[in-house]
Amino acid sequence: MSSRALRRLKGKQRGQEELSIEDLKLNEAQTVDLQEEEDDQGEAVLQPAKTSNNRKAKKNKAQKNISNIYELIGDAENEVEKSLTDEDSGVKQQVDPDASRDDVDETDRQPTDINNGEVTKKKKRKKKKKKAPTADPQEDGAGDDIDAILETIEKTNGLSHQNDDGVTFDSRPVLYVEHRNLNPETELKRYFGARAVLGDQRPRQRQRQFHRSTWMTFPKDTWPRFSKPGISMSLLETKNGLQYFTFEHNRDYQQVQFKFLDAVESMDPNNIVVLLQLNPYHIDSLLQLSDVCRIQEDQEMARDLIERALYSFECAFHPVCSLTSGTSRLDYLRPENRAFYLALYKHMMFLEKRGCPRTALEYCKLILSVDPDNDPLCMLLLVDFLCLRCREYSALIRIYEEWEVHRNLSQLPNFAFSVALSYYHLSLQEDCPADEGAKLRQKSDKLLQGALIMFPGVLMPLLDLLTVQPDSAVSSHAYFGPKSQMDQPPALAQLVALYVGRSHALWKEAPVLLWLEGNVSEVLRRVNAQDPQVEDCLNKRKTRYQSAPRNIHRHVILSEIKEATATLPLEVTTQPVMGFDPLPPLDSVMSYTRPERQISGASNESTLSLFFRSLLPNFNLQGGLRPEDNQEVARAGRELNQEVNRLMVAMRDMLANIQFQEPPREDNPDRDEEEWD
Repeated sequence: MSSRALRRLKGKQRGQEELSIEDLKLNEAQTVDLQEEEDDQGEAVLQPAKTSNNRKAKKNKAQKNISNIYELIGDAENEVEKSLTDEDSGVKQQVDPDASRDDVDETDRQPTDINNGEVTKKKKRKKKKKKAPTADPQEDGAGDDIDAILETIEKTNGLSHQNDDGVTFDSRPVLYVEHRNLNPETELKRYFGARAVLGDQRPRQRQRQFHRSTWMTFPKDTWPRFSKPGISMSLLETKNGLQYFTFEHNRDYQQVQFKFLDAVESMDPNNIVVLLQLNPYHIDSLLQLSDVCRIQEDQEMARDLIERALYSFECAFHPVCSLTSGTSRLDYLRPENRAFYLALYKHMMFLEKRGCPRTALEYCKLILSVDPDNDPLCMLLLVDFLCLRCREYSALIRIYEEWEVHRNLSQLPNFAFSVALSYYHLSLQEDCPADEGAKLRQKSDKLLQGALIMFPGVLMPLLDLLTVQPDSAVSSHAYFGPKSQMDQPPALAQLVALYVGRSHALWKEAPVLLWLEGNVSEVLRRVNAQDPQVEDCLNKRKTRYQSAPRNIHRHVILSEIKEATATLPLEVTTQPVMGFDPLPPLDSVMSYTRPERQISGASNESTLSLFFRSLLPNFNLQGGLRPEDNQEVARAGRELNQEVNRLMVAMRDMLANIQFQEPPREDNPDRDEEEWD
């Protein structure tokens, strides 16, 4: 029988014996034996040749320590080396039962670090394994509360102040953009928690792909491999603390752009798909194909194409260009920069529909900060809606107060009503004191009454979309009746339709409707009392809002709100609108031009003109000369055009004089009906 079987047998016999408290105590002789065994173990490490003596010492040690309770309840099948370490730790715990396991490990590590390095490593590994499960929940909790920690740090740093109305503002710039808010996962974590959003998205080391660090979008494994598509950014000038950048296209990208324009003129989306297979990061192709997918209700693919375009743009950024500083500028007059505006706008709209209004607001501020003076996409018509959606009431009030002086925001229907609604929501917050709440409520009533007096054509369309039947005193009154809508200038009617079509859902709550009803009654009382403000607002509506600028038309086209697009003027609706460049500026700055095609389109020509052009390619109905190599050919072509023009006039007269006569109808009842079969 082997020695291991004998030890198991003895262990079972010891386990069957009755335990007493005296047996668990170590006497002086046993402690002396343990110290001698540790000394022998240290000598064995220094003298590896004496292996047989070490094995005997280990066997004797396993047999001597019969009073260790942890040996009795442990696994008897462990190997001799593992039982050695377990017995040593058990002896230390018996000596000081109140000491923690960490203290025991520290006391055990002192003699073994010098004598036996292998035993120390094993103990360290066991210690790490024991502490690993207790560290995971702490890390998860820290990851979930990171946003709350950042908000607490911002509050303690004093990054806020209050205005006269008691509204707390952020002391940073009004268009300050935070990198963490550009990621929609940050907002989704606030709603659902990090564990629900991320799940088990832990990339394996072997499958991890290294990409360039970006803030707006993150590359996906399903995307084609990224290679420089030919776009770069250059710094034009630095003036008054502002840096003016522009995107540039190299020669290869320009050739791809010409092919894209040909594919658009063909009116076949498959040509754009083929172009993207060869150039997977061509910006305008991604934008145009995204619109096609969105029309076909493939929202996932449409959003993915926009994200790919943004990633291509961000990889081409200049090292000095910063999205959060607010000092970087991009001129919309350059065609290379327009695609960046459109990609940001479409990505913002996808985020808003996805349920991330806070992230969409951050992108809205980003678009507005790139060119705040001109505002080519008219983001001021949208920023109020996003602020109310994500409950950033203080941010909206701050934009209104800081920009009202030089931008006259009170003359926009969306700001007139949204700012009043923001004050109303702030007055209902739980942390608002009673006196400040009453002051904010009074401020909201005043602003809402002013908005209703200035824009009376908003009320009835708003109630219609909310399916609310107004009171007879309101619907029959001339100030809010159909006459108020018919007397509106075209530009004002367009702004009103845009606001009502976009923001009507913000007014559907019952408390908000009651608040609106009370203020409408007060406005009617002031109108009947002939308040001077009513006459003043009437004169302002007649003199202003005569024609809307081009950026408002561009915003209405991009918004795709049917109530607003129906109010576009004819000069906008009659011209073709391309999804990759809607309503380009009339004074565009072109860095390169598209070469003229050899055979120009003849969409405005008649059928006969197209017929003769197919026979004679040099034919021109207007008599213009095509560039030829010599004058004789040009003269011959001119004479040929004159002859053909005479022939066309003669054929036109002949076709005009042709009269078709119906054959006489014979009423023969005996005619065989099958003779025409």
